[in-house]
Amino acid sequence: MTAIKVSKFGASATAALLAGTMLSGIASAQTAPPAAKPQAAPQGAAAQAGAPQAPAPVVAPVTRTIKSLRVEGSQRIEPDTVLSYTKLRIGQAYTNETLDQGLRDLLASDFFADVSIAGVETGDIVIRIRENPVINRIVLEGNKRLKSEKITKEIKLAPRQIFTRTAVRQDVARIVELYRRQGRFGASIEPKMVALDQNRVDVVFEISEGPKSKVRQINIIGNEVFDDDKLREQMATKQARLFRLLSSNTSYDQDRMAYDQQKMRQFYLTEGYADFKVTSAVAELSPDKSDFIITYVVEEGPRYKFGDVTVDSSIRDFNNDALAKGLAIKKGDWYNAKLVESSVDSLSETAGLFGYAFTEVNPEFQRDRETLTMSLNFNIAEAKRSYVERIDINGNTNTQDKVIRREIRLSEGDAFNSFQVKRSQDRINSLGFFQEKFEIKQTPGSAPDRVVLTADVEEKSTGELQLSAGFSSLESFIVQASIRQRNFRGKGQELRASVNYSSYSKSVELGFTEPYLFDKNIAIGGDIFRRDYNSFNYIGNDRQTTYSQVSTGFQIRAGIPLTEYWSASARYGLTFDNVGLSSQYYTNGSCDVVKAGRYLCEAIGNRATSSVGYSLIYDSLNSRLRPSRGQRLVFSQDFAGLGGDVRYIRTRFDADKYWGLGSGFILSASLEGGYIHSLEGSRGKGIDKVRITDRFYLGEPEFRGFDIRGVGPRVQRIPYTTDASGKQILVTDKNQIIDDALGGRAYYSGRIELEIPLSAGARELGLRPSIYLQTGALFGITKPLPTVTFPVDDKGNFLSPLLLNDQGQQLYGITQADGGTLTTTCAVGIPDASGTCNGGGVNQILRNTAIQPFKEQFVGNSAKPRLSIGAGVNWTSPFGPLRIDLAYALLKDKGDDTKLITFNVGTSF
Repeated sequence: MTAIKVSKFGASATAALLAGTMLSGIASAQTAPPAAKPQAAPQGAAAQAGAPQAPAPVVAPVTRTIKSLRVEGSQRIEPDTVLSYTKLRIGQAYTNETLDQGLRDLLASDFFADVSIAGVETGDIVIRIRENPVINRIVLEGNKRLKSEKITKEIKLAPRQIFTRTAVRQDVARIVELYRRQGRFGASIEPKMVALDQNRVDVVFEISEGPKSKVRQINIIGNEVFDDDKLREQMATKQARLFRLLSSNTSYDQDRMAYDQQKMRQFYLTEGYADFKVTSAVAELSPDKSDFIITYVVEEGPRYKFGDVTVDSSIRDFNNDALAKGLAIKKGDWYNAKLVESSVDSLSETAGLFGYAFTEVNPEFQRDRETLTMSLNFNIAEAKRSYVERIDINGNTNTQDKVIRREIRLSEGDAFNSFQVKRSQDRINSLGFFQEKFEIKQTPGSAPDRVVLTADVEEKSTGELQLSAGFSSLESFIVQASIRQRNFRGKGQELRASVNYSSYSKSVELGFTEPYLFDKNIAIGGDIFRRDYNSFNYIGNDRQTTYSQVSTGFQIRAGIPLTEYWSASARYGLTFDNVGLSSQYYTNGSCDVVKAGRYLCEAIGNRATSSVGYSLIYDSLNSRLRPSRGQRLVFSQDFAGLGGDVRYIRTRFDADKYWGLGSGFILSASLEGGYIHSLEGSRGKGIDKVRITDRFYLGEPEFRGFDIRGVGPRVQRIPYTTDASGKQILVTDKNQIIDDALGGRAYYSGRIELEIPLSAGARELGLRPSIYLQTGALFGITKPLPTVTFPVDDKGNFLSPLLLNDQGQQLYGITQADGGTLTTTCAVGIPDASGTCNGGGVNQILRNTAIQPFKEQFVGNSAKPRLSIGAGVNWTSPFGPLRIDLAYALLKDKGDDTKLITFNVGTSF
């Protein structure tokens, strides 16, 4: 260490405190007394050949007695405390060795920088000490990749402790090890000391972090069947390349290297190489400590096939041959260690179905190196049928016990059944009240045939308060406020309220659900709502509000289980709708069919819908929030006409299936469809029996790749223009075309989606990417009658419609002398004061030039499937749920509106 003079006031540099230990006054005390001068040998003695010489006398060590004992130089430490670290006492005899041991004992205490002893010859012993300084503070400099808090947790030095060189060296080693764990093998630490007054010091660790040591190359020697790239794919460690610039797996990690060896072995074992082994694994660091070269030496060995596969069960209830036939392993297939593991699990689960909770299944391998076969015998040890002794529930501080127990499919005293245990786990997970991947543990009970089921739950927040503002590609700016408690009062009840406001919709909703009415398996709930919705059409990319729909109503519902997976629900709803049009579509107080279209004028009015419905539900999902396994089927019908003004039958079905593919991949498939059949009579020619507000609509966000209401029947108004020759032609600019979606009476939609796993850090952020393929169609309404028929001139060009007065009479124009035009109903002549037409002049026919000729076409009413492909990501962001999609329509019909990129904030997905 280096002593540095650091002073706020410019004092001179202080001497380094790390001085060597010296012992004064010892040399003379440790010198033996001089031996007596030898006498001269007698004459003639030398002549006696072989005469032996007398041995040298042995000098005994000098011992003295301590007369007095005192300490000099102590500042913080009491003299008595200093003496307590030695065995020296007044009146005690001492030797040189005794004093040496005393010095060693004092230095071993780490309290002193220097120790010496004086007064050795007189017995008046004086112990002179220089105390180690006290640490004032620890300073870290140069650490950017590691936070100071993380380093200070690892080192032992701390303020107000005694400074020692040994502790400094140990802390330097600890900091270096921290950086090595981060892959920075070139990190160097230089400790320094700043002397302060009152024998205090600041300890400064100057850190040079250096670059992260990357894995430049991974070499594999001895592999013949699989090439290096194939084996590198199995490893977590990756070679540093430019396209892996942001990856953390390119740094060297000794633990990861051991994991990679295990992954290689697992890969070979699944490919039939049962004798595979890694004989050597070496990581070489480059001289500049910036790169590692890892070299594995492997022995692949021969490839084995499965031989005979048998089951030897000591449980009498089992048929060994039947169990062996039910295994996925077949004789002659290539050996696969994963199949062996899954077979063990399968046999254990089978035993659990029969009530054997703690069955041991041991695979016995018989390797034949001559025929290269691996025969297997699964030995099922004898076990007793188990019964549930008790069910313990721990960790539920808010949720009542009964909420959890009613989801458990076993009761205390029942025969154990592993399937029911797994089903119970799925049902508790589906509540959404507890941590993900919850498991019910099985432990032995008070007797060999007793099992204790333990549910250790970890509650998570079930209340949701959302105040958000966002932007949606569907509804422009959105303001949303909602509160929801999915576990109200810890009873599993759901209470919710929400307010939404956007440019095209406003709503207020209140709802409550009781899943177990009077502790019986009967669910009941209700909702009241007020929804204001503005429909719109497109003039190019601009939205124009068409009709507004204000719905006020309520719904009550109830549900009961039929079996473990089947349930039924019933509901009744009453809704009052008020449908109106914007004032721009009215002329003289009446809906103008030329401006709005017949289909919109037919929709306006007030009506009440009283409906009753039911649903049949099959649900085997392992979680209702984030399913990864199971299926859900829903068939529902609603009958409108129990009073009210609207009568129809609406039928819908929905099917979803999930597969966990392993490694976090989840494949899902969904299919849904619906049809609405009117129970009303004809409403006129060209008018569909089902009103436009009761029909189905298809598009964004349900059908990605298409705009909102972008699929299905629609009416397009395409204006005419004239070319250079004066001939009328239809405009091709989409921005000038009016597009009105009419909805449909029937639809279907299907989707296949693959959810792609991300790293643990990305999952914690709530990111869930996926790729998907979607298809669907909307169709089945009556073709509306043309809104207007335009007259044609002698050149074949369409003209604007005739100009009519409020009574529907044709208007004509008479040119005045001042250049103005007099409007009259007289086709010939001039009207007098009584309105009689006099004269023979033919007047000019007037036309409504405000309405330019257009072509009205009905398109999209086809069951032909539309198809889109895309990728998207869900993000549970701090601003609310966010969904971003990039989808491309591969198949579309004439008139469909496509959309490549969509995003929504603050809406459900």
